[in-house]
Amino acid sequence: MSKNKLLTDVAYAALKAKDKEYRKADIPGLYMKVQTSGKKSWQLRLKNNEGKWTWVGLGSYPEVSVKAARSQAFKYQSGELQIVTRSERIKQAQHDESELFEYLMRDWIDTKKNTWELATFKKEVQSIEKHLLPVFGKRKYKDITSGEWLEFFQKKQRVNKTFNRIEKLISYCRNAYDLAVFKDEIKYNPLIGIQKFLDKTNPGSMKYIHIKELPEMVEKIREYRSEEISIGLELLIHMFPRPGELRQAKWEQFDFEERVWIRPSSIMKRRIEHGIPLSDQVINLLTRLKSISKRESDYLFPARDSVNKSISNLTFNAALNRLGYFGKQNPHGFRHIASTKLNDKFSDRSQVIESALAHVKTGVKAAYDKGAHLEERFEIMQYWSDYLDQICGSRDFSKAHVS
Repeated sequence: MSKNKLLTDVAYAALKAKDKEYRKADIPGLYMKVQTSGKKSWQLRLKNNEGKWTWVGLGSYPEVSVKAARSQAFKYQSGELQIVTRSERIKQAQHDESELFEYLMRDWIDTKKNTWELATFKKEVQSIEKHLLPVFGKRKYKDITSGEWLEFFQKKQRVNKTFNRIEKLISYCRNAYDLAVFKDEIKYNPLIGIQKFLDKTNPGSMKYIHIKELPEMVEKIREYRSEEISIGLELLIHMFPRPGELRQAKWEQFDFEERVWIRPSSIMKRRIEHGIPLSDQVINLLTRLKSISKRESDYLFPARDSVNKSISNLTFNAALNRLGYFGKQNPHGFRHIASTKLNDKFSDRSQVIESALAHVKTGVKAAYDKGAHLEERFEIMQYWSDYLDQICGSRDFSKAHVS
């Protein structure tokens, strides 16, 4: 078609639908397709990079004007624009999808299918889908900056107050980025070191000092006027049980041959029997406690007025207050100190640490079962006690205790 016969916008707008769809030729290779519904669109016919004739859609009319359609056609015909084949589009879409944070997280989650129990797997996937994916799921994970992660988790801490959950989510994100590092997809992990800049104090019942202050505290604990309570506080640091569980602990629950404390369901928060592996240091503390006990009692820490009752639920807290840690550290806070350090050290074994903390849902087998990571927890508990000795020094029972 020669230039003086090209249709104008007015002429194209006047084209009517027919019983069958048809094409109206414009410049060489460019056509307007008119459907039976009256809908009009631009199509360009040319060879793709495989040498095959194909149709390329340039958009609907009148949204794409005659002038714009011709300009697009010239760019394709001159090679300025390249045709993307269907297979190339699919490949590009897959590539684009693989760069999304959602893809990265699901890739990492897939590595946990054979290590997490089914109930745990479902719970953690739901948590990731609830807290992380709505915000970052459709973003390219390489583009999410360290500053954005810090702002996100700080807001979660201060608004939602879900400190334990946030620690898990940070661990999961860090592990997912580690996976990308090992796959040579990124050079660095944007979440490394983020814990240093998050809020350190949990408002509410859990008060805890920074781990760097632990050596000074342990030194004071070892000099406390009651050696029994002093040992109790140190056991809380080494084993990090809930304070009420240690307060109600009985000697019959400790199997020194198997090196484990079997806590009965009756004293557990979730009413599920749970075992704590005993490190060498813990066994030494328990042996000393047994040797200095002046009264026969089933309890490790019997009450002053009766050997048939345990100490008050305020005893350990009162001791810490007397040592100068009122409002700074309470017995429950030792769980947070241990959890933070162990999650940082064993970032790929978060579920083992959760089991050590007895964060077990109803229906899961008792933690004394091999399926609840007991064997792995022996390693972790001994590591924690060795680490405490490294930073605080080991307890010397040969020195006379000040009463």
